[in-house]
Amino acid sequence: MATHTKGHEYHLVDPSPWPAVGAVSVLALAVGLIVFMHSGFVWLLVAGGLGVAYTMLVWWRDITKEAVVEKHHTMIVRIGLRYGMILFIASEVMFFAAWFWAYFNASLFPTEQMGNTWPPEGVITFPTWDLPFLNTLILLLSSTTVTWAHHALRQGDYDGLKKGLLVTVALGLLFTCVQVYEYSHAAFSFSGGIYGSTFFMATGFHGFHVIVGTIFLIVCTVRAFKGHFTPDHHFGLEAAAWYWHFVDVVWLFLFSAIYWWGAGTAIAAH
Repeated sequence: MATHTKGHEYHLVDPSPWPAVGAVSVLALAVGLIVFMHSGFVWLLVAGGLGVAYTMLVWWRDITKEAVVEKHHTMIVRIGLRYGMILFIASEVMFFAAWFWAYFNASLFPTEQMGNTWPPEGVITFPTWDLPFLNTLILLLSSTTVTWAHHALRQGDYDGLKKGLLVTVALGLLFTCVQVYEYSHAAFSFSGGIYGSTFFMATGFHGFHVIVGTIFLIVCTVRAFKGHFTPDHHFGLEAAAWYWHFVDVVWLFLFSAIYWWGAGTAIAAH
């Protein structure tokens, strides 16, 4: 019997249960969140969250095995992965555009119910140059440290790679802690009016992306300590760096539009 050899550079992915498991877990998470907000029942929410976390763990494990052990990530496969990551980030841009649209629609055209001003009457906003500015500095610093880690790897400096990733993860966790503290001291609520709704939807989803990006970087840090990355083969780290820079840029727009311009200016109704 003739020996079957691979005659191309493409990777034909093996059948995987994780897309289906992930979809069911996300559905359970979403429904569980709704049920929790209405009745306080928490177990479906917990089950969905654990399912999503497990899916992330095993799916990343399989992709790492494909890249490091099975050597399926050839040059042409990595080009496809880059295009996929670019399209994913483009879809995220559209996602955040919706929240900015809602915010600017409410702020540029305040209604009589808002008192014809923005922020609406009675809303006490966060001081622009307090915690929001601190979080801006934290994210900007983290953007430089992840770039340091990436450039260190390209130069073969594995010690710099590990240090840069560790500092970036620490800054990402610090940003989340500061935002949680900020939310706990908000003088307005999510359901209290249009300002709270647009504020928490925009900044909250950004905070969620920071958490996802931090997990992404934690995985890259573990892989860095295991020696999975080489100067010419490290798309996992490259994708994490792209995602983190995207999160940083979105925060600059959020800080400028919501914390600075929108919070400090009363806009007369048009």
